Amino acid sequence: MASEHTLYLVATPIGHLDDIGLRAIDVLRQVDVIYAEDTRHSARLLKAHGIDTPLQALHEHNEAARAEAIAQRVLELGDAALISDAGTPLISDPGYRLVGACVSAGVRVSPVPGPSALLAALSGSGLPTDRFTYAGFAPARGAARSDWFEQMSALPHTLVMYESPHRIVDAVEQLQRCCGPERQAVIARELTKRFETFLRGGLHELLLSLLGDADQRRGEFVLVLGAAPKSDGGSSAPLSVDTLVSAIAPHLPPGKAASVVAELAKVPKREAYAKVLALRSDSDI
Repeated sequence: MASEHTLYLVATPIGHLDDIGLRAIDVLRQVDVIYAEDTRHSARLLKAHGIDTPLQALHEHNEAARAEAIAQRVLELGDAALISDAGTPLISDPGYRLVGACVSAGVRVSPVPGPSALLAALSGSGLPTDRFTYAGFAPARGAARSDWFEQMSALPHTLVMYESPHRIVDAVEQLQRCCGPERQAVIARELTKRFETFLRGGLHELLLSLLGDADQRRGEFVLVLGAAPKSDGGSSAPLSVDTLVSAIAPHLPPGKAASVVAELAKVPKREAYAKVLALRSDSDI
């Protein structure tokens, strides 16, 4: 039997405190308890909006141990909310285990949508948004990191990833090695905050901007990479039979030339052979 109580997943500002939604404020005021990634960080947000609901910590180090107990508490005692330090819960933040435990226990789970760094960066990037992959954070080091960038750089659509300040330069260097210096990309830094910045251009241009200004290596980063270009073979129109015959027949015996043309043009060999003979007759090859 489903619970009458709800776990709300409440999106909170990624920078500017006024970006919180009206419904989010109402929910955070009305629930019995708020589970927060960092209670000290979240306390500032709640104070700014006059919210005095009790806070408890739920983070990557205690979520596995507490998830089932919290789900049972919501089931039996009352509504609760989950927030992360910034943005939408569960998106590169804790909460997956808690939501799973609530679903298993029959607790209603309801999202209260709002700020999201990946969507803010994507929408402001100027790169195609009709299809994209959100890849979170790259592996921190070693072969796993290099392989990850190699794989992601081949995507035929926009890539959105997060990166830390001390690895942002390495990330752009890795992508430049995989994609070349001209692949278009965007670095979105400190979104909605005082020093919000969008750096746009080729990967080499972005790398120079990072290396040339230490301020551009500070803060929180979303990296948006343009799609891998289509191969020439996939975008070129197929050559006609006549074009192939003209290029191949002068250099091969008629039977061999016809076989090659037939295979490339996907036509019967007898058709290709007739074209070869006609060309030889006309040009006296």
